[in-house]
Amino acid sequence: MALTAIEFQPKPFYDDRKPITKPPPIAVTPCDPWPRPYYLENGLRRVAPYHFTYNTYCKQRWRGREILDIFAAEFRDRTRDYYKQAIETGQISVNGKPCKDVHTIVQNGDVISHTLHRHEPPVTAQPIRVISETDEMIVIDKPAGVPVHPAGRYNYNSVVEIMKAERHFAFKPLPCNRLDRLTSGVMFIGKTSKEAEVISEKLRGRTVRKEYVARVKGRFPDGEGWDGNAMRGGIVDCEEAILQISPIVGLNRARASGKSAKTLFRRIAYYPSTTQEATSSTEKGPLRNGHEVAQPAPAISGSENDGYSIVHCLPLTGRTHQIRVHLQFLGHPITNDPIYSNRAVFGPNLAKSESTGENDEEIIAKLKMVGKTEVSDSLSYEQERLSKLVDQTQQITVSDVARSSAAAERDPHFKPLPAGTLHAGSLPTVNGGDPDPDYGAFVKAHDEMVADYNKRKGEKMTGEKCAVCDTPLYSDPGPHELGIYLHALSYADIAEGSWNYRSPVPQWALPPGGQEGPEDIGAWEYRGDEVLDIGDEQADAKVKDLLGQMKNKAEID
Repeated sequence: MALTAIEFQPKPFYDDRKPITKPPPIAVTPCDPWPRPYYLENGLRRVAPYHFTYNTYCKQRWRGREILDIFAAEFRDRTRDYYKQAIETGQISVNGKPCKDVHTIVQNGDVISHTLHRHEPPVTAQPIRVISETDEMIVIDKPAGVPVHPAGRYNYNSVVEIMKAERHFAFKPLPCNRLDRLTSGVMFIGKTSKEAEVISEKLRGRTVRKEYVARVKGRFPDGEGWDGNAMRGGIVDCEEAILQISPIVGLNRARASGKSAKTLFRRIAYYPSTTQEATSSTEKGPLRNGHEVAQPAPAISGSENDGYSIVHCLPLTGRTHQIRVHLQFLGHPITNDPIYSNRAVFGPNLAKSESTGENDEEIIAKLKMVGKTEVSDSLSYEQERLSKLVDQTQQITVSDVARSSAAAERDPHFKPLPAGTLHAGSLPTVNGGDPDPDYGAFVKAHDEMVADYNKRKGEKMTGEKCAVCDTPLYSDPGPHELGIYLHALSYADIAEGSWNYRSPVPQWALPPGGQEGPEDIGAWEYRGDEVLDIGDEQADAKVKDLLGQMKNKAEID
């Protein structure tokens, strides 16, 4: 069979590949200081100010908005005037080019850069304690008040950067779970990306049992299965869905339209309010100069709305602020929570059983002022009794002022009378009308105490400015702003039972002086029904994906 030669004519090649676009240029941080510029002072870990460049892609909610409006609304730590000046002087860039027009519209895909003299807020100097460590993983006890990742105003003052600084520049800690900045407790840090993914997958798959402990307002409900124990309660189930209201101020609320959530609670102990002055009996107190000092035994007073409870928490879902929101909804918020236990924001009822959005705008506006002109005034009922004692100033002697000052040093929420409340005309007199000199000294000492308290009780703008960059400076956060009474107590693998990591019970969960209570919090006593019965979210997600695909196909056709 003969072969016939033919001329080959290849078909034209159609290249339907999209050209690879070069990413927009970004600004480069002037320096990355090593060792990190930490220093410890007054129980705080501080970071010396340094120059830094933020780089961030345009978020969806920024599209089509003017750049000055974005900075003024989204970044709360500086004033609108500061951002206006930063734009006009070229400190803010879009796609690597200085943006000097405050009316510039930000588009999808833009990279926004901001170079500034960075002032990080201080965090607690408490070290990051290691619970367990292997070649692949570290289990830590995170201190309260330290964020996990660099975010917002925090960079080097974060768990990731502190651990890197403590070990080696090349060490890259990989957090497998996240805790709120104000929350303390058990966290997993992967040393390798493989191990970090394994632990993260376990956490996402709900095969890890998480237990928390919290200190909340008032006497927590007795709950289901209560046996009459004055201290210990039964199970309280909260299944309110949770919706993110404002990511800017970190507000989440109970909403039927939110994501499903479920938390089980059990009261471990209840400690009523006490007064120290209304009793003649004594008990042994702390050592002073090597000797025990006799102190008045506390007397029980007040209603069940006073005092506080220690509550064991079992979250079956992992929504942002889930335990904090559920406790507020139940009417027993964490006593020193700067958001959900803030009467100046939520009113005297603290939004108990509230699940509507009627007051959301007003609440957000008030929270935006916290840290600027207002301090974070969280409510702590068991500590407010100190201010009630100070209100009885007519009965306090000058020597008591020193003791009150000592109480103020120990108690971050101590609230003496406002400066100027007392005056010579309201005090006892001697010699036919002359003010008692002892009480005059008391007035002076009291006002000095008030001034000192107001100065150090919380973070807000001081009116002072940095000598280098002229940016407004903040005061130090108050002790109650460095953490809240919420602690991740235990994480356990319930699928395979291969590990169970537990941290010590925090000091604030132990019985107060002079009262009896549990010294330890055991593992959750399971009844067998601690299951998630709020729907199959994975199945729901698949249904939503399928509906979305059908909708897209219909639009294309």
